[in-house]
Amino acid sequence: MGSGYEVFTKGPSLYAFKGLAGRFAPIGVHLAMLFIMAGATLSATGSFKGSVDVPQGLNFVIGDVMKPQGVLSFAHDVFNTEVHVNRFYMEYYDSGEVSQFYSDLSLFDLDGNEVMRKTIKVNDPLRYGGVTIYQTDWGFSALQVKKNGEGPFNLAVAPLKLNGDKKLFGTLLPLENSGSSNVKGISMLARDLQSIVLYDQEGKFVGVRRPSSKLPIEIDGNEIVIEDAIGSTGLDLKTDPGVPIVYAGFGALMLTTCISYLSHSQIWALQDGSTVVVGGKTNRAKLEFSGEMNRLLDKVPELISTNENTVDSKQSAT
Repeated sequence: MGSGYEVFTKGPSLYAFKGLAGRFAPIGVHLAMLFIMAGATLSATGSFKGSVDVPQGLNFVIGDVMKPQGVLSFAHDVFNTEVHVNRFYMEYYDSGEVSQFYSDLSLFDLDGNEVMRKTIKVNDPLRYGGVTIYQTDWGFSALQVKKNGEGPFNLAVAPLKLNGDKKLFGTLLPLENSGSSNVKGISMLARDLQSIVLYDQEGKFVGVRRPSSKLPIEIDGNEIVIEDAIGSTGLDLKTDPGVPIVYAGFGALMLTTCISYLSHSQIWALQDGSTVVVGGKTNRAKLEFSGEMNRLLDKVPELISTNENTVDSKQSAT
């Protein structure tokens, strides 16, 4: 019959169809939508989320950070995994603005074996055992400073409030000032990890130093060297068991939606003597189906003519 039809005959009757998948695809569309809804429900009731700020060189346990989000949230063995921040560093634009920040993370099991290591950045998370660790923020943890050749000392750095979303951090290196109840010292301010602005104990600007330069600066009779700027990484963690189901549902939805545009066409034919009764129907593209039927019927006289010539040839031979 051609044109992609599956043909079945029985005696004088004929049945043909094509595009059967297009008939059942709408059912698949609805099932895919149910999958998406089920996955979203599981995400809302069975996930864990948490966030943590960790200075470079320190550890945290995943289970200490995660908080259940619903009644179906159950702890996993992976929650016993320890995360160590090997290194935190940033890249900058030529203007000095932060362009990207990175965290070199190692994961250790209960036996202390490193099971995974990866350097993550924004939009490039770490995934392990169903837990996803995202790089979301950064901070300033401490300054390593030498004073008059002694040290280095770790000075804790605190965030200072500013209008807008700009960051500013500050710390103080106390200087001995006997006989006064007011503690004075050298103030240090920074907007990022690459430049430290220093002020004397009277609040006057003295200079700027980069931690990588290790150049000394004289302040109030003291030689100060900025040895290192220690950053802290801001991480978001989550488990979301519904994500694979949602993704599978979306994939099935796109596939079945495309398949549903295929026409499911059927043709019936019945021969009664020299008369052939033909009928057909389709669920889509009915004008095109009508033209296709006409093209198929145009071939019928040729087929009958060929059969008649064959019969005449046999009779002549006899």
